[in-house]
Amino acid sequence: MMPNIVADLHNHSTASDGELTPAAVVRQATAQGFAAVSLTDHDTLAGVLEALEAGSKNNITVIPGVELTLRLKRPEFVGSLHLLLYFKPELLDESEFIDSTRELFATGRGAALVRERVSAINHFFGPDSAAARKNGTVILKRDLTVAEIEKCGVNITRRHFAKVLRDNHKLERRQVDAIIANKSPAYLPSGIDPDKVLLLRKKFPLLIFLAHPASGSFPPPSHYREVLPPWPTVAALLPEFLAPEPIGIDGLEIEYPGHREIEKNELREIARAHKLLVSGGSDGHDLKDRPYGVCGINQEDYSRFTERFAAL
Repeated sequence: MMPNIVADLHNHSTASDGELTPAAVVRQATAQGFAAVSLTDHDTLAGVLEALEAGSKNNITVIPGVELTLRLKRPEFVGSLHLLLYFKPELLDESEFIDSTRELFATGRGAALVRERVSAINHFFGPDSAAARKNGTVILKRDLTVAEIEKCGVNITRRHFAKVLRDNHKLERRQVDAIIANKSPAYLPSGIDPDKVLLLRKKFPLLIFLAHPASGSFPPPSHYREVLPPWPTVAALLPEFLAPEPIGIDGLEIEYPGHREIEKNELREIARAHKLLVSGGSDGHDLKDRPYGVCGINQEDYSRFTERFAAL
């Protein structure tokens, strides 16, 4: 664990692809002595109320959040980046906010995307695919099925695909990466169109951060090496996030287990130059490979965050 952590602002629960329940995530942060914790499940608010209730019981500040999957199609990059959105608890009482976010999240994931991804994987890597046999790209011993992916949960992510390919199909990590990485011919990006995020921001007060921007450059092997573009690619895309539209980010997630010091220093320079806030968190998913409570922000960064958050 990093020294001087005051707030861990990036965590996942069973509401998306985490191991602990929302309440257990909060209790874990309390046990580690943090002043604040945020639940930021992938493209869902399903666990936030439970986390807020646990925060009240355990005397710890819970900042409602969500990790939003953003779809980009640019000459230099086709795929997904992630945004961390933070908002006041009061918005959870507004039906318009709940309905708007639910509709927004549904555009980026869902059953249709799962079916399309399974079909593409079988086409390019399945044993019954004429194209895969012709190209010598057969990796699977049997076709992947939609049913085994959907058994993982309701809110399917690439992490679920990786788990099924490892556990059910007994593939090695390099084989899994070949199938689900951005460079895979079967890759279909999930996520929400940036213009739709802009519509949400115009309707509701939010703090928006670019999540783990340099994690794609973290050296392998590591559970924190996200299947995301390397930092130079993200840096080239950064001006479009800094512009007022379509996103207009408020800050950068800098303190992150999958960030090296060299990128963290560069990110802090960018944050200072553009007067951006700094966030940080464990991206906790489980108790072993991507544990909770190992990363976060110090008192100085947290004070700046809370000042802006209070002003929403």
